[in-house]
Amino acid sequence: MNIYVGNLSYGVDEGALEQAFKEFGEVTSVKIITDKFTGRSKGFAFVEMTNDDEAKNAISELNGKSMDNRDITVNEARPKRDDNRGRW
Repeated sequence: MNIYVGNLSYGVDEGALEQAFKEFGEVTSVKIITDKFTGRSKGFAFVEMTNDDEAKNAISELNGKSMDNRDITVNEARPKRDDNRGRW
């Protein structure tokens, strides 16, 4: 299952996110989304977990929890839209 993690502090790295989610099951990937020009975090990430039940447990346990002094938002990622809304 692909999980969206939002409201991340800029100081959180992929290793810290992996550790947080690893407590609930196997993590296959962690990707913090960064600005392509500055390389700085955009404040959200995606975590992929192999087992849906473990992922749902991680979502319910971590949503609203504090990480690096910010309450993170954790939920199932929605599929990426394949449209050009908002683009010129």
